[in-house]
Amino acid sequence: MKIHLICPVRKITEKVDEVLDDYVAELESEGHIVHYPKRDVCQDDDGIGLNICQAHLDSMKDSDEVHVLWDADSKGSHFDFGMAFAMGKPIKLIQRHDKTHYKSYGNVLLTIQQK
Repeated sequence: MKIHLICPVRKITEKVDEVLDDYVAELESEGHIVHYPKRDVCQDDDGIGLNICQAHLDSMKDSDEVHVLWDADSKGSHFDFGMAFAMGKPIKLIQRHDKTHYKSYGNVLLTIQQK
């Protein structure tokens, strides 16, 4: 299966970075092909971000599923989640996430998981 991973890249903590590395390694050991943004896309290729957005779009179009480690502070994750949602991709939340008491993309992810 081809899996596109949505996750923070720029302001990632060491702990989250380790969790993601382990998650990707586990998926790949099971034979999945994983698009891992920090590894598979040059993060400073054009100084704007357009090439990053295009690379993620191309990967997502070709993926069977989109897995998300949600970080509400990651602006790129908001953009990528919107693309995955618009394409109707199956989306899997890969970590526990608490519901907020207000409208949020995190709540949308939780609701998608319940369906």
